[in-house]
Amino acid sequence: MTGSTTVTDSRTDARTLHGTPVVPGVGYGPVVRPAPRPTRPDAPREIGEDSRESEVERFRAAAKAVGARLQARAALATGSASEVLAANAAMAEDRGWLGAGAKAIKGGADAAYAAVAATDQFVAMFAKLGGRMAERITDLMDICDRVLAELSGLPEPGVPTPAQPSVLLAEDLAPADTAGLDPTLVVALATSLGGPTSHTAIIARQLGIPCVVAVAGLDDVAAGTAVMVDGTTGLLSVDPDAEEARRAVDESAAHLARVAEWTGPGRTSDGHHVDILANVQDGAGARAARTTAADGVGLFRTELSFLDRDVEPTVAEQADIYGEVLTAFEGHKVVVRTLDAGSDKPLRFATHPDEANPALGVRGIRIAAADRGILHRQLDAIAAAAEATSSSPWVMAPMIATADEAKAFAADVRERGLTPGVMIEVPAAALLANRILEHVDFLSIGTNDLAQYTMAADRMSADLAALTDPWQPAVLALVARAAEAGAAAGKPVGVCGEAAADPLLACVLVGFGVTSLSAASAAVAGVGARLGQVTLEQCREAARAVLGTAGPLEAREAASAVLG
Repeated sequence: MTGSTTVTDSRTDARTLHGTPVVPGVGYGPVVRPAPRPTRPDAPREIGEDSRESEVERFRAAAKAVGARLQARAALATGSASEVLAANAAMAEDRGWLGAGAKAIKGGADAAYAAVAATDQFVAMFAKLGGRMAERITDLMDICDRVLAELSGLPEPGVPTPAQPSVLLAEDLAPADTAGLDPTLVVALATSLGGPTSHTAIIARQLGIPCVVAVAGLDDVAAGTAVMVDGTTGLLSVDPDAEEARRAVDESAAHLARVAEWTGPGRTSDGHHVDILANVQDGAGARAARTTAADGVGLFRTELSFLDRDVEPTVAEQADIYGEVLTAFEGHKVVVRTLDAGSDKPLRFATHPDEANPALGVRGIRIAAADRGILHRQLDAIAAAAEATSSSPWVMAPMIATADEAKAFAADVRERGLTPGVMIEVPAAALLANRILEHVDFLSIGTNDLAQYTMAADRMSADLAALTDPWQPAVLALVARAAEAGAAAGKPVGVCGEAAADPLLACVLVGFGVTSLSAASAAVAGVGARLGQVTLEQCREAARAVLGTAGPLEAREAASAVLG
């Protein structure tokens, strides 16, 4: 829950700030903040006409160097961090942004000023478009700062490495900063911007760092101040009693240690089975997930092999990538999501329409309407990987909105001997889940986009973070409807959005009738352990209680009252 009021914690007399909780756990330590960004020139340095071409090349070389470094980090990272870094690497070499910078230089501006001018141009455009494009503003500003540092011969900007375990506070964090955090030194983080499904939140969840976003008043907390962040309640205590804070950290650590001992399988305390699965993006991520108690992969995001390519990867190249994930989970359930590009993840090798609102435009399965071949070649690659590994993956399409779309996709999938399903991310699909299930064998609910589209709220907006909270009763009512349709049809319905990583909410989802929960690897044990502490009837009672509430805070409290 977000708010603008600073209150006093009655236990400690500490000043307490409120934010939106996204990663559970408690962290305590001195505040560190990101290093200052490079100074941005407010006026151009005149470049003579005979030097402008070389200045353009200097600008392009700096952007290329930044992109290469981000791509190298993406190659070393796994999961969401790898995908986000790859997308940022592509942004550093975006033709539109580079073209705008080159145009400014040819008009007489120097490379540094041109980078800022091009960035300001695109930031204004992204802000106007809103939705997923607005999410990229922080990313693009970070790219610009890295290019400015490269042009000036300065070290890359970013988060400093603390000398002791510390709490990182920032207005917002670029993916390149968040993905490189060391959880042993950054014991918690909080931002004044962002939402529960922002890049910062998603990567923090993957790293297992307690995290709170959209914290009002956070910018007034100075570096060096002792703070305690509670990623379960969303509270940040400024100058708390040190002894009480350390006790809270110890209690949280003991709880997490107990959770880490969970080895599966997923089931309630009275034996009701629920698949507890992992979200992965590549072979490395799958191999890491295999070391957890996850019983399979509920969401294999395939975008990573497409986003950093100037040409579409061949069927053989794709098959090799998919085969790594299938091999890592040999004999286990693997659900592959077909390409979810467009909007904030454009393809370099495809022509994207000039859209006023890309978040509501040609993305996901809609790309196939313009070029069915991209989808068909990807399905061919999945089928080839399945044959090579003797696997039977399930395959689902993103951004399905109608039964006809589901029918066409299912036919393509079955033609290749695979099991078809669809993502429920659009409210229309949730409302007509029963009709969609006439054509496919399973549903998987993506709560991140479902929340954004249901509440008509940009999920990156700090002002709207409460609206995109997955505990919103309107969002959960749609989840319940889709799960009910699955039960009536005798077909499985999973949740693979960030809601599945919340242990308390996971129990509510099971109460709705959800049959599988897929989350970041770091969240698997917490979800499985929490589910094992309650009965199926308790889950159902909590689900009924939540649907009778009017807001996310009330919904959390209603679930806690039933589940403890």
